[in-house]
Amino acid sequence: MIKAVFLDRDGTLIYEKPGVYLSDPKQVLLYKSTKPALELLTKSGFYLFIVSNQSGIGRGYFTEKEVNAVHAHLIHLLRPAKIEEIVFCPHAPDAHCACRKPQPEMGLRLIQKYHIDPTASYMIGDKKADVEFGCALGCKTVLVTTANGRQHLKKYPHLHPDKIATNLLNAAKFIVKDSICKN
Repeated sequence: MIKAVFLDRDGTLIYEKPGVYLSDPKQVLLYKSTKPALELLTKSGFYLFIVSNQSGIGRGYFTEKEVNAVHAHLIHLLRPAKIEEIVFCPHAPDAHCACRKPQPEMGLRLIQKYHIDPTASYMIGDKKADVEFGCALGCKTVLVTTANGRQHLKKYPHLHPDKIATNLLNAAKFIVKDSICKN
């Protein structure tokens, strides 16, 4: 079984503009800490996966083809880090599907496909749904205070991720240290 880090996309790996649905690859802007964080996680033996809600498809703002173009560009920007797979929910929130985070379906499929040990794995995101998704998978969770993180901590006082980090690199450092302590 392998150990993995599940990563939210918008607000975690890349800048998120409130109210803007990203459909243009040219608008992808990595946080400064993204590449060093992914490099650290990769060197520490973690498989990396991006799990994202892309409700703009279900709302008719853009197509799955446009999302795939954004993801292709994102993978290019993240090199030399290797992203094993990017999965996303294309449904609008009111569709009440089984794949939209915090529902665990996307992660459960990846766990089965790649033989991931959820107890040795982590979820990093900037929203309540990301923390709940990680918990539903049986992973440890890290909430980054980029984008929505601070607001979600205030809005949801019952939200208790395993770690709160100021950015992705600090989240990665916690994960590496925590995983060493487990062994």
